[in-house]
Amino acid sequence: MKLITAIIRPFKLDEVREALSEIGVSGITVTEVKGFGRQKGHTELYRGAEYVVDFLPKIKIETAVASEQLDAAIEAIQRAAGTGKIGDGKIFVVALEQVIRIRTGEVGADAL
Repeated sequence: MKLITAIIRPFKLDEVREALSEIGVSGITVTEVKGFGRQKGHTELYRGAEYVVDFLPKIKIETAVASEQLDAAIEAIQRAAGTGKIGDGKIFVVALEQVIRIRTGEVGADAL
């Protein structure tokens, strides 16, 4: 089992959710986050004063998948979230030792 964490552009959330649903990923957790990478933020003009926005709004998506689904899930996220421009985001994959469904007590892949 693997935990996929993807940081994407906010307007790409619906496309990524649909792409993951199409391949059978049953659930995701979405968090609004702020950060920067190579973009290094940008400058904006407000009431005639220029100021720097260091942290850009992003969306963090987390989902747990079976190891067999990993490649399909990564491909779906890349296809749906990619624009080809700097700031598209990143995908992190971490091994999950154990998953337990609280309601039923199911363990492992059955809990996904």
